[in-house]
Amino acid sequence: MAADLGALRTNLASLFGDKLAGVEEALEELTVVVKAAFMLEVMTQLRDAAEFHFEQLIDLCGVDYSTYGSDVSEGGAYLRSEDAPATSPLPSRFAVVYNLLSVKNNTRIRVRIFAEDEDFPVLPSVIDIWPSANWYEREAFDLFGIVFTGHPDLRRILTDYGFVGNPFRKDFPLSGNVEMRYDPEQQRVIYQPVSIEPREVTPRIVREEKYATGPERGNG
Repeated sequence: MAADLGALRTNLASLFGDKLAGVEEALEELTVVVKAAFMLEVMTQLRDAAEFHFEQLIDLCGVDYSTYGSDVSEGGAYLRSEDAPATSPLPSRFAVVYNLLSVKNNTRIRVRIFAEDEDFPVLPSVIDIWPSANWYEREAFDLFGIVFTGHPDLRRILTDYGFVGNPFRKDFPLSGNVEMRYDPEQQRVIYQPVSIEPREVTPRIVREEKYATGPERGNG
């Protein structure tokens, strides 16, 4: 039988207190936001404390909230830092999400941690807590440009070595920054600035009132 989420929420609040920035329950699962300054301490206790025992890291991914239009939760459970711009609904642009599993207690939890510096997002690696984080952190580094301090081999894992930029960032151009081709004179593959024109694929939004019911549409 799955663990009682109410008891899990109570244990989280009791053990971590103000080290958390918010807790939300949805789809029979808790999502907890941990303040970056307490990240490794909280993650270690989530693995080791008997009331949690999240011994497995199932997944880890980066998130870019640069164009996010509202708070992460409908109830506004997550807090913003005092010096964050008033126009932004979140503590920071970049976050990392950790999906944890406790086989012993038959329960899951999602942990979200925001990187404090939007220009150079950095969080500590959790490899020493869950070794399975190795390639996941490399993927988040490659696709989002999130740096994990303490990672033993932080390098690109999906894009090529000559790739420029981070393709999962919201401001990454659809056409990319560089292209590669075979140069017959040099007899090798070379990289050069992208030569195609950038394209916009945003769907057209019709804002005319009664657009589909006017006489010109045959519905009037």
